[in-house]
Amino acid sequence: MSHIYLDHSATTPVDARVLEAMLPYFTNVYGNASSSHRFGRSAENAIEDARELIAQIFNCRPNEIIFTSGGSESDNLAVRGAAWAARQQGKGTHLITTPIEHGAISKTINQLVNEQGFQQTVLKVNHEGLVDPKDFAAACTPHTSVASVIYANNEIGTIQPIRELAQIARGQGVIFHTDAVQAAGQLSLDVEELGVDLLSISGHKFYGPKGVGALYIRDGVSVLPVQTGGSHERGLRAGTHNTPLIVGLATALKLAYDDLAQRTTHYRKLRDRLISGILNTLPNALLTGHAENRLPSHVSFVFEDIRSGSLVELLDAKGIAASAASACKTGSSEPSSVLLQLGYSRETAAASLRLSVGLHTTEADIDYTIQALGEIIPQLSTRDLTAATA
Repeated sequence: MSHIYLDHSATTPVDARVLEAMLPYFTNVYGNASSSHRFGRSAENAIEDARELIAQIFNCRPNEIIFTSGGSESDNLAVRGAAWAARQQGKGTHLITTPIEHGAISKTINQLVNEQGFQQTVLKVNHEGLVDPKDFAAACTPHTSVASVIYANNEIGTIQPIRELAQIARGQGVIFHTDAVQAAGQLSLDVEELGVDLLSISGHKFYGPKGVGALYIRDGVSVLPVQTGGSHERGLRAGTHNTPLIVGLATALKLAYDDLAQRTTHYRKLRDRLISGILNTLPNALLTGHAENRLPSHVSFVFEDIRSGSLVELLDAKGIAASAASACKTGSSEPSSVLLQLGYSRETAAASLRLSVGLHTTEADIDYTIQALGEIIPQLSTRDLTAATA
C-alpha cells in the first residue's frame, strides 16, 4: 500500500541537513548559552549566528529577533505583550483581529477582553476568507493599540493583503502583528516590504524541528514579557536557550529561502493538479478559500452532501495522510469555525478536507489521492443517504 503524506500544513519532516546541523549541539557543544565559560560561549555564538541568519531573511536587525518555543508562544508574546505595553503607556485598549485567526491569537485576545478590560473589533471576511482593507481602516480608532491579522490561513490557505493592512495601521499609529506560521518557507518574510511591526514563525512548518519559533519585534515597539524568570532574549522570554533547536530553525529557514523559487514552483504545480483533479472527478466538491491567492502548497475542500466524519480515516486506510481542518482541531466533532465565518452551513463546514503538498510529494501521489477520493466520497454519500432514510 502507498504511504502518502499530504498534511504538511500540520507539520513537515525535519530535513536531513537540518538534523545534521543540530546534532553537535546535542552532544559536543552542550554548554548553557548564558554561561561565561568557553562551553557557554560556544553555544551563545551558535545562537547569535542563527539570529543573524534569520535577520537576513527577515531584512531586519538581529536584535529584533526573539527566539521562542514556537508559533503559539510567539503569537502570545506579540499580542499580549504589545497590548499590555500599550495600555501601560496610555495608548488605548482597543484591539483588532479577524474571525479566522489561529487559536493562539483569538484565544489570547478573548482572554484580554474577557478578563483584563480590553475591547476588540473582529473584522468580517468574505466568502474567500479575505479581509477588506476599507473595513480595517474603519475599525481603527484613536484608542486602537494592536491589530493582528493572519498572513495565510491554516485551514483555507487564503493570503491576506498584509502590506496594505500594515500601511493603514502605521498611518493610524496602530501596532500591526501578523501570524506568519503558515506563510514561512513559502511567502516573503521581508518585514520592511511587508511593513509589519511584529511577525511570528514556527520551525516545524518549513522542515525544521518542532518546539522552536521566532518573533520579530520592530525596534521601538514596546512589548512586555508574558513569561518571567531569567533575562534571556532581552528580558522578553525567560528560559534556558534550546541551542540545537534554534540552530535547526535558522538552518531550515535558510534552506527554504535559498531554494524558494524552486520549492514554490513544485508546490504550485502539484496543488493545481490536485485542485483540478478533484473538481473534475467529484462534482459535489467545493474549493474553499481563494482560488488563486492562496498558499502554494495548500488545497482545501468541502463536500456538500457528505455528513460523515470518517473521510480522513478512510483516506488513512488507503495510505493517505490528510486532515479535516487544522491539525489543532483534529478530533473535534464541531464544524470548522473558519468555514462558518465564510458563510458555509454547519453541515457543509463539518465536511471539510485539507490537503497540503510538500517537497517530496510526486505527481503519482496526487493522482493516487484523486483516485482514492473518487472512490471514497461516493461511498460516504451513499452511506449517509441510506442512514437518513432508514
